Amino acid sequence: MIYLTGSALSLANVKAVIQENEQVGIDPSCLDSIHNSRAAVERIVADQRIVYGINTGFGKFSDVRIRQNDVEELQRNLLLSHACGVGPLFPEDITKVMMLLRANALVKGYSGIRLDVIQRLLDFVNADVYPCVPQQGSLGASGDLAPLAHLALPLIGEGEVRYQGKKMSALEALQLLQLAPIMLQAKEGLALINGTQAMTATGVVAYIEAEQLAFQAEKIAAVTIEGLEGIIDAFDEDIHVARGYPEQVACAARIRAYLTDSQLTTKQGEKRVQDAYSLRCIPQVHGATWQTLQYVEDKLVIEMNAATDNPLIFDEGEKVISGGNFHGQPIALAMDFLGIAMAELGNISERRIERLVNPQLNDLPPFLSPQPGLQSGAMIMQYVAAALVSENKTLAHPASVDSIPSSANQEDHVSMGTIGARHALQIISNVRNVYAIEAICAMEATTYRGIEKMAPRTRQFFNEAREIVPTITNDRMFSKDIQGMTEWLRSKEAVKTK
Repeated sequence: MIYLTGSALSLANVKAVIQENEQVGIDPSCLDSIHNSRAAVERIVADQRIVYGINTGFGKFSDVRIRQNDVEELQRNLLLSHACGVGPLFPEDITKVMMLLRANALVKGYSGIRLDVIQRLLDFVNADVYPCVPQQGSLGASGDLAPLAHLALPLIGEGEVRYQGKKMSALEALQLLQLAPIMLQAKEGLALINGTQAMTATGVVAYIEAEQLAFQAEKIAAVTIEGLEGIIDAFDEDIHVARGYPEQVACAARIRAYLTDSQLTTKQGEKRVQDAYSLRCIPQVHGATWQTLQYVEDKLVIEMNAATDNPLIFDEGEKVISGGNFHGQPIALAMDFLGIAMAELGNISERRIERLVNPQLNDLPPFLSPQPGLQSGAMIMQYVAAALVSENKTLAHPASVDSIPSSANQEDHVSMGTIGARHALQIISNVRNVYAIEAICAMEATTYRGIEKMAPRTRQFFNEAREIVPTITNDRMFSKDIQGMTEWLRSKEAVKTK
């Protein structure tokens, strides 16, 4: 059981929830602050103090005062009117993380929401109830309004969910769970939707996938080095220590470890003096991606434990401040950076694929074909990799450099962070396909060289991967091989050799 405190949620916790179905609860240490902030909201309503979002309208309507008898209807209307998302639904794992992160923000006790409402979010997390949340429609400030409105609607019995493998109305799911819809009270609708949890949840899932793929990319690159009889000297520790980047040093060390006792690597001057950059500069390029991943991880962990709604309640209601913690700029920049870094990981892989299949660049059979000419072999696999990395170049255009004013220019600068996070996730998916292609081609090359000469660790990877994609003895429908390898890479736990 993971207990939320609002300040200690880790990426490991998130992995446990989405990969191992770990259950989640509220830490008892949070109860007093949750109750005190709620009591503060109730006093504000009773005293008829004018406070944004409690008894006023929203956005440009912030100067419109709401009658005391209408504050509950205001919250319901907020969810219904803001649920304007379009496009495909977020995957279930991202939706689950959204609920987890929103609950974690609310238990901090700055939001004035009842304990029962937070618990209902966790009821959905623990029972694998996934609100149907369209991916498109968020500007990333004031938070992820449209996605989080869709996320919150099922709490009040509105909208749709995916539950037990079926799409159904929220009311039907609540009946199956023997739960009643929640009647929102003052500020609670706003507390549920004013935050960055759509972009952050997407970013967290993207980061988890990117980290695993980055480790796998090094192992696949090591197999390629063997397939091309690459020069091992370029990975000598002294070279990388001389530059000083710890991530580059660590990447080179992992490559050396993978290739220990290989009979397929060469020394400089033995067959050639230097390798092409796509082989020789693996630590420099992959290491730079690792630097980015560390930056992204740092920002995600902060945001996962942040209070991001508005207004925030301090000093048991003596201080209620409207601010801008919902603005997604920190995550927007991090997601753009993540997309760029992972796109580069794909770019260098595609160049290695070219070296594996191009007969002008190696001494292997042209396009790794078993019968060159009669059979095309891996020729079109390189085309696919080229198309994917080209698509990534358009997806990697930073979303955060754009802003369109909204709410009659009251909200005149926005982050577009959710767009950046969605693009980063798509880039990672594309890059995984590219590495699936590199793995297939690298295995063919090492088969020609002699798999008995491979290093023990790369040979182990080869044997496991051969269970997914057999040797190319004849042309076949290679898309199935690429898909199989991609799915295997996505599901396989990466070996994290430090």
